[in-house]
Formats: sequence, structure tokens, C-alpha cells
Amino acid sequence: MGIGLIAGKGRLPEVFREQAKKTGEKVVTIGIEGVTTINSDYTIPIGKVGKLMKILEKEKAQRIVMLGKFEHRLIFTSLLNFDFMGLGILRKAKDRKPETIVKTFMETLEEKGFEFIDPRPYLTSILAGEGPLTRSVPSREALEDGRFGMPIAKELASLDIGQTIVVKDKAVVAVEAMEGTQETIIRGGKIAGKKTRVIKVARKEQDFRIDVPGVGVETLEAMKESGADALFIEANKVFVIDGDKFYKTADRYRIPVYGLC
Repeated sequence: MGIGLIAGKGRLPEVFREQAKKTGEKVVTIGIEGVTTINSDYTIPIGKVGKLMKILEKEKAQRIVMLGKFEHRLIFTSLLNFDFMGLGILRKAKDRKPETIVKTFMETLEEKGFEFIDPRPYLTSILAGEGPLTRSVPSREALEDGRFGMPIAKELASLDIGQTIVVKDKAVVAVEAMEGTQETIIRGGKIAGKKTRVIKVARKEQDFRIDVPGVGVETLEAMKESGADALFIEANKVFVIDGDKFYKTADRYRIPVYGLC
């Protein structure tokens, strides 16, 4: 029985695929048009749930993993693509929060005999550690901002608003919503100038089958552009994509990366 990988934006789905195949798993990758950035075995428009199920059945992929970024705003810009099952999921969902929609989608497929699995057993090597993760370390002021912002970020993530906030001088400057992490970081710099601090967390009761938090080189690029001077990520809860490249880039940009619990 194989694994059906529903791949969103970014490199995380590819990292999972590589690691799962090393363990002997058969992985079939289903990409989403205009979203997925890795090579896929199949590509379908967003909202075509019936077509997705036919592919999974054809490939005998009863276990499903969802990884990568699926921007929430796609729900509002792609409604015309949704098939009968996709529209049924939206009608069944009690609200339009990302977690609600994804869980309703999962419940619909589970009723058909599919199983959504936690990807962490294949990705333990890329979970962020605790404490300093780069050669440079945050300043005392930056570390105070990180510790100040961490519980706030956790609350906001648990409300299903976003997993990233930008802080400066113990004030929340920007909160991630539908625009995505990079846009939030850049907006924080436009509002507060240089020396902002970026905090990335998981929800308090994070279901790692849904919207797994991750950081990559693109996070650092946005920080460099905005003048942010420290990145705080939740230890053992956030994935670091392409770790060697990520940490080398952070050191080159002199952006300290620090794991907080």
C-alpha cells in the first residue's frame, strides 16, 4: 500500500518523498496547478477532489500525506475550479478557517477508506533544535523580543490566524494571515523599519497532518530584504528545509536563528 503525497508549494514535499523512498515506501505525488513547485506524477486543479480520489484509487495509495504551502486565499480565487465533492466540503465546513476546511476534507476522504498519516517519522532529522542554531546569536534585546512574542504567536496560531508574527521592542508589528510568511515579514519591515524579529511556531495542539510549519531560505531572503535581525522558531515543532543551505545562508546574512520552547 503506497503513500499519496499531496504536494503544496516549497521543497518540504520533496524532502519527504526522498526520505520515504529511502525506507522502501512507494510514493505517488499529486501536484496542484499553480501551487506545487516540485515535479509530480500527476497535476490537478485545486478543488478537484473527485479526480484526486480516482488517482489515489488507481495507484492504490490508501495512506495520504499533505505537505507544502497551500495559501488560504486560493479558496476564494479558485471556486470556479471546484467539483461537486469540493464544493460539498466547503458547504459542510462550519467556517472558512484553514484548519476547518482541511479537516473537513480529511474527514470526507477518511469516510471513503483513506488514512491521513503524520509525516514526522520520515522527517525527524529536519526538526529545529533548541537554543542557538547558527554561529551568530541574537542580541539581548532580540532574545527578549523572541521570548515576549512566542506565547503570543502560539495563541494566534491556535486561533488558526497564522503561524508567524513580527515583533520589535516588545510590540507585535505584523501578524501572518492569508498573505503568507514572506509577505508578513516584508510588511513588518515596512511598518517598523530594521531590527524586527520574526517568530514561527506551531499551534498549541498542532495536528502534524495539517499545515506543518516550516522555514527555508526564502524566509531568510525576506528577512534580509526587510532588515529583520533574528529568527525564532519553535524547537521540535518547526521543520527546517534544506538545513545545510539554510544555516549557511543565515550565517552569510548574519541572521541568528534560535530555537525556543
